[in-house]
Amino acid sequence: MDALAVILEQPERLALRRLTLTGAGAGDAVVEVAWSGISTGTERLLWSGRMPDFPGMGYPLVPGYETVGQVAEAPAGSSVRVGQWVFVPGARCFGPVRGLFGGAASHLVTPAEKLLPVDAGLGERACLMALAATAHRAAGGIAAGERPLVVGHGVLGRLIARIAVAMGAEPTVWETDAARRDGAAGYPAVSPEGDPRRDYARIVDASGDASGLDGLIARLAPGGEIVLAGFYEAPLYFAFPPAFMREARIRISAEFRADDLAAVTRLIEAGRLSLDGLITHRAPAARAEEAYRTAFADPACLKMVLDWRDAA
Repeated sequence: MDALAVILEQPERLALRRLTLTGAGAGDAVVEVAWSGISTGTERLLWSGRMPDFPGMGYPLVPGYETVGQVAEAPAGSSVRVGQWVFVPGARCFGPVRGLFGGAASHLVTPAEKLLPVDAGLGERACLMALAATAHRAAGGIAAGERPLVVGHGVLGRLIARIAVAMGAEPTVWETDAARRDGAAGYPAVSPEGDPRRDYARIVDASGDASGLDGLIARLAPGGEIVLAGFYEAPLYFAFPPAFMREARIRISAEFRADDLAAVTRLIEAGRLSLDGLITHRAPAARAEEAYRTAFADPACLKMVLDWRDAA
C-alpha cells in the first residue's frame, strides 16, 4: 500500500510524492485521511531548519500531528471500527522516511490504541484536538475565579483562554499584533502596554518568544507561576533578582497526554469548549507547498488545513 505524503526533503524544500507504507501489524489500523493541520510552531522550525535537537529529528521527514480521517481497516477487538472518524496524532509508517510527526499523508498506518474517536460533526475542526489538548495541559491547575494572564492570541493562546473560561476563570490575553486581538471569546485581548496589572498569580506564555521572561516576571504576584507553553528555539534567560524577590516559579508544559485529549473531548461534548473560528485558511493537499508557505508567512493565517479528500 502506498500514500501521497508531504515530505520535507531538507529545510525549505517541500515535496508531495508517493511513499510505500509499512504493512499493518496485528494491532494496527489504516486511516484514510480527510484533513491535516499545519503547525506554525514545531513544523515551522522543521521547515526552516531551526528545530533544536529533538528525538527522531532528521531529513527527509513527513511532518504533521493534527490529522483527522476515517478508519479504513481496524484490528479485531480494537476500540475503533471501520468508518469511524478519528484524530491521529502522527504516524511512523513510511519506511526509511522519518515520521516527525508523520501525519501529513493521504493514508496512515498506526496502532489503533493511539487513535481518538471524534464526532463526525466536527469535520476539519477536529484537527485542533492536539492543540486543544496542549492548551489543557498548559492550563492545568487554573481554578474558578482565578484571573490568569495568557500571552499570545494565536490558536494555542485562544484555546488556553477558552479552556480557562470553561474552568470558571477570568483570563486576560496579551497580543502585540492589533489585528490578532479580534476574536476574543469571553475574555479581553489587549496590548501589554494597555494592561496595568502587576499581580498575576499565573501567567501562561503561548508566544514562543524566548526574550520575554523578564517582562513577565515583572507582572507576577509574590509566589506566582509562569507556565512556558510555547516551543522555544532560543535559550531562555532571565534576571535572577526580580524572580528571587517574588519567589517566582517557572513550569514547562510538556506535550499533551491521553488524559488531556479525553478532558478536552468531554469539554467539547458538553458544549463548554468551542473550536469555532480558529481555522482561517484551507488548501487542497495538491497545493501543500503553497499552503505551508502561507501558514508560516501570512500573519492573517491562524490555522491552515490541508484537504486530502480529493488526493489522487
